[in-house]
Amino acid sequence: MDPDLELVQVRADQSFKVWSHGYPYRTVRWHFHPEYELHLVTATDGHRHVGDHIGAFTPGDLVLTGPNLPHNWISSVREGETVDERCLVLQFTEAFIQTCIAAFPELRMVATLLAESRRGVRFEPAVAEQVAPAMRSLLGAEGGHRIALFMAVLDLLTRGRRSPLASIGFQPNASAYLSGTMNVVLQHIGRNFTGDLCEQDLAGLSRQSVSTFSRSFRRHTGMTFVGYVNALRVELACQYLTQAKLSVTEICYAVGFNNVSNFNRQFLALKGMAPSRFRALRRGGRSLAAAA
Repeated sequence: MDPDLELVQVRADQSFKVWSHGYPYRTVRWHFHPEYELHLVTATDGHRHVGDHIGAFTPGDLVLTGPNLPHNWISSVREGETVDERCLVLQFTEAFIQTCIAAFPELRMVATLLAESRRGVRFEPAVAEQVAPAMRSLLGAEGGHRIALFMAVLDLLTRGRRSPLASIGFQPNASAYLSGTMNVVLQHIGRNFTGDLCEQDLAGLSRQSVSTFSRSFRRHTGMTFVGYVNALRVELACQYLTQAKLSVTEICYAVGFNNVSNFNRQFLALKGMAPSRFRALRRGGRSLAAAA
C-alpha cells in the first residue's frame, strides 16, 4: 500500500517543529513527508515500520527518518484503550538544516547522519536517555534556548551509536507516492486551503462519489475533510497572530474562514484558547507548550 502524504506545518516564526501526540492519533498511519523526523517513543510497545524494515519497539525507541521515507509506529494496546502521550516528535526541513551546516563548520558531521537517515537510523538506548530530556524541554522552550536545545540534540545524535533500519537498496519514491489519488487531493488542499474548497469538487478530483470520498479521506487522514482544512487554517492563523500586525478579524478571513465566530470556535477547539489570548501570550513571551 502506498503511504499517505503528511502535511507538516513548521511555523514561519520557528525553525523547526516539536510536538507530542497520544495513541491512537490521526498521524499514526503509513505515511511520508519531505521533512526529517526524530521520533522518540515515550509509552507503549509494538512494531515499527520504516521503509522495508519491520521491528519491535518499546519506550525509549529513538529513530531519525530522512525525507520521504515512509514510516509508522503501531502500538499494541487493548481495543478502546487510549494513551495520552505515545511519543515526542521533532521535524525540520532540508533547507533549514543545510543552512545550519553552511553557517557552522562545526556541524559538518551532521551531514553524515543525514545521509544515513535516508534509510532510517535507530539509536542505542543510552543515546535515547540523553536525548529525551532535551526533547521534553523543547516542547516549551522559547528564543535562543530553543535553538541551543536543538543543537544539543544534534550533537548527541551525531556522536551516538546507531544502526540503519531499511535495507541498503530501499529507495523512497516520492513521485510515485504523490501520484496516488488521495495524495493528489492532499497536495491540492495544501496549496489552496485558504480559499474556497468544496468536498464535492475534491471528490470529483479523486473520481469518487462524495460519500466514498468522505470515507476514504477519513481513513487516510484520521479526520473529516472539514476538520482537516480547519486544522491547517488554524495553524496558519497561529503564524499570523505571532508575526503580523493584522487584526484577529483580518486573520480570520486571510486564512480562509467565512466568519469570525466560527474562526474563534475552531481556534478554541484546537488550541484551547481564543485567538486574542494566543496572541497576548505570545507577545508576553510565555510558553505555549500546551497549545503547540
